[in-house]
Amino acid sequence: MDRLSVIGTVLALVALIGGSVLKGAGLSGLWSPAAFVIVILGTLAAILLQTSLPTFMRAMKMVAWVFKPPAHDQAAVIAQIVEWSTTARKQGLLGLEAQVAQQSDPFLGKGLQMVVDGVEPESIRQMLEIELHGQSARDLAAAKVFEGMGIYAPTLGIVGAVLGLMAVMKNLADPSKLGHGIAAAFTATIYGIGSANLALLPIGNKLKNLVNAQTVEREMIIEGLIAIAQGENPRNIEARLSGYVH
Repeated sequence: MDRLSVIGTVLALVALIGGSVLKGAGLSGLWSPAAFVIVILGTLAAILLQTSLPTFMRAMKMVAWVFKPPAHDQAAVIAQIVEWSTTARKQGLLGLEAQVAQQSDPFLGKGLQMVVDGVEPESIRQMLEIELHGQSARDLAAAKVFEGMGIYAPTLGIVGAVLGLMAVMKNLADPSKLGHGIAAAFTATIYGIGSANLALLPIGNKLKNLVNAQTVEREMIIEGLIAIAQGENPRNIEARLSGYVH
């Protein structure tokens, strides 16, 4: 569990709800069905028009990474690769065959299988880099779904505010409705700006950072597997891969 994401989410709610209460608007001031329809559903409509279905579905699956990101233990991966290198030098590449089925990461398992099969190092690099770049591109596109929503939401908040003020202008003859109408109009702006800056844009940026971290780790894996295939000294492999550890 990512504690910073949990703390950030709690603080965002405290800032929004607490600010509304302290300003005297109360909790009821944050609720407006009309604003919800215009901003939230409007933002969803806009992003669906922009995004393909596979990318949108990938984005919905990746949102869980904000609170439970994929495990990235680079030190453990390096230790594993160095151990495989030692085994390969003593028993040959076929000595690693039993390790292939034990890998929970399909990318790592596929690369190790190619090493065991005696595939040429450059061919291993090309095939794994193609897979890596393809997966990274798909994941970044999914992360940008939230970035796009964060761009549309504030604009739709303004649309909601304008529509609300138009409704107020129609009731100028009845002063009793003006205050409530103006408050409801500005609620849409809060929905738009608040959802963008307290949720959508931070989620998009966090997912992009996680995708980049995963890409770096897999680049390290590619270098390690190629070094094993080339029969390099385990100490040299460890020294080279240590440069990837932050």
